[in-house]
Amino acid sequence: MSKVIAVFGAGTGLGASVARRFGKEGFRVALVARRKDRLEALAGELAEDGIEAVAFAADLSDPAQAPALITDIRRHFGRIDVVEYGPIGLDQTFTPAAELDATIIAGLVPLLLLTPIEVVRAVLPEWIERGDGAFLLTNGHTAVQPLPNLSGLGPVMAAARNYVFSLHGELAEAGIYAGTLAIAAYIARSEIAESNSITTESGFPVVDPDDLAEHYWLMYVARDRIEQIHPENPGPHPAGQ
Repeated sequence: MSKVIAVFGAGTGLGASVARRFGKEGFRVALVARRKDRLEALAGELAEDGIEAVAFAADLSDPAQAPALITDIRRHFGRIDVVEYGPIGLDQTFTPAAELDATIIAGLVPLLLLTPIEVVRAVLPEWIERGDGAFLLTNGHTAVQPLPNLSGLGPVMAAARNYVFSLHGELAEAGIYAGTLAIAAYIARSEIAESNSITTESGFPVVDPDDLAEHYWLMYVARDRIEQIHPENPGPHPAGQ
């Protein structure tokens, strides 16, 4: 039975590229996000490339939905081998640290920290039994390198990053890999990049999601590092100067 990757937050940018990269290696793909019409359109595009993909609509800001969602994916495909978790959209924005309050942070915690934890809890028994599995978490670079005026997302993602590092340390010997990709740029073809008409001329770095997906494939295969930063030597973000 061919392996399965579940792409959480599957959109037109990184999610689509991850689905194609792993699909090229024979993986079947579960596409997870809120808008089923967009997921089904992406599944259709992947099918044209010979990749089996199925849409699973879910609100990832509700951690309580995770167990049933994992059950549905497993019921359809029979297994889950890899989870890539990277939902981020126009609803999640940076806030200067001096303007943060508990309400802002509390609004980000479910999507960026609690749901990925619940997803891992739901898939972990299968991975432990099989002695293999991989959890790939997409983060922003501010989870690694805090910057002025770019807080809010960073503290919550930093907590998720801490979780991934601990998870890897606990489970690597059992054959289970956990890794995180920290992106220090906007992602081309993503909803955020397109909505802001961001280009390389605007002063904001823009990266190709296919390059990011290649990082994830190499991380999954080699399992020789917990974290990859892209670009590897990012300059200062214009908004943080």
